[in-house]
Amino acid sequence: MTDFPVIYERGQPGRRAAQPPAAPKVDLVALLGAENLRHEPPRLPEVSELDLVRHYTQLAHRQFSIDGNFYPLGSCTMKYNPKVNEEAAKLFSDLHPYQDPATIQGALELLYNLQNHLMAITGMDAITLQPAAGAHGELAGILMIRAYHHANGEGAQRRVVIVPDGAHGTNPATAGMVGYEVQELPTGPDGEVDLAAFKAALGPHVAAVMLTNPNTLGIFETRILEISRLAHEAGAQLYYDGANLNAIVGRARPGDMGFDVVHLNLHKTFTTPHGGGGPGTGPVGVKAHLAEYLPVPTVTKAEAGFAFNYDIPRTIGRLRSFYGNFGNLVRAYTYIRALGLDGLKRVSALAVLNANYLRVKLKEAGLRIAFDRLNMHEFVAQPPDGLRTIDIAKALLDYGVHPMTVYFPLIVKEAMMVEPTETESLETLDAYTAVLQAILARAQADPEYLPNAPYQTPVRRLDEVAAARKPILKHPID
Repeated sequence: MTDFPVIYERGQPGRRAAQPPAAPKVDLVALLGAENLRHEPPRLPEVSELDLVRHYTQLAHRQFSIDGNFYPLGSCTMKYNPKVNEEAAKLFSDLHPYQDPATIQGALELLYNLQNHLMAITGMDAITLQPAAGAHGELAGILMIRAYHHANGEGAQRRVVIVPDGAHGTNPATAGMVGYEVQELPTGPDGEVDLAAFKAALGPHVAAVMLTNPNTLGIFETRILEISRLAHEAGAQLYYDGANLNAIVGRARPGDMGFDVVHLNLHKTFTTPHGGGGPGTGPVGVKAHLAEYLPVPTVTKAEAGFAFNYDIPRTIGRLRSFYGNFGNLVRAYTYIRALGLDGLKRVSALAVLNANYLRVKLKEAGLRIAFDRLNMHEFVAQPPDGLRTIDIAKALLDYGVHPMTVYFPLIVKEAMMVEPTETESLETLDAYTAVLQAILARAQADPEYLPNAPYQTPVRRLDEVAAARKPILKHPID
């Protein structure tokens, strides 16, 4: 409904929900100064508890969420978060970060086992669970690579990080934050790294190569073994952006492809909560030659039990207060243990199957497919000539579907990046196809339809430039 009342309109003078105890008498003038005291009480809404609960429940139902809507965000992997993971995380809710390790042996054992599971899944030799998200994991990985080159006496010489032109924006940003120059690598006509350009870019000045495999176009880099060989022959380290691991989890390992460092987005591949500003989780695995640079502490097992290990000779230091987002680590551990290796293999198989099914269906519906070949977990489409991606994205909102990722990667004009994940049913994918068919048909019949969509949402289309430059951050109430 479009006439949803604000909370002030729900209340009446004198209504209350919970009534706090009376505050102790304090000389506020002496405490704060007379100039800092209000002359009138703040205008707060006066509502009952029932009105308050209904207000926020109805607000929640107006939002798009993975629990309520199809959410085909490419690259972001917005997959369903099983509720059993939440129950598992609650089992540890009364732990305190300052507890003696002797009193949290179960929690430490879980972390230790999760480290081992993630090393087995990625083919890495050591791991840290500290980073708060993928970009934070990237920072940890590139800092370790920098420390490695400095220890080898090549820190000043190796000053460049190679990044594909379709990479996630955090890749070049991270390299720049660490002090490296960024060299962009073009995508070839097949959607993979341009091998000739890659060879030409290598040299003793290159510190690292940052890749995603499958890449951001949803295409597996078939020449990855040659790429890793060439990078190592040039003395560079190969960094794996784990954003797209969902496509290969349980089936292919970055460590076997030749990667030296890998970060994992547990909120993408392993169903921990995603979005809303966090908390994310971005563990980083490394090969043995980089293990001495891991941030401290890691979790180790000794005769006396499980403990935090601070004895890492060349550590890059501590990245987080305490030990990462522990609740999300519990969720990821629960997911891995619930599925096992066979279950993880089925996840990647269904993710690839769903994406390829939808790619063919949307092509039949009238969208164009960039780099139209067998893809992995996601693909990039384009609207028909004369239509704009932003307009189609807005129109989807009227059908209760969250838009796909739009205008990314930047190398595809009017990009529409779609990732259905393994958790969506055949019926959902067919319904999504039907929605896009309806939108395209209506746009062809009525040229004014798309530029003015959406029509049924509580807020119609905004002036996005004005919203960015002159935001209104409060409700216009006296």
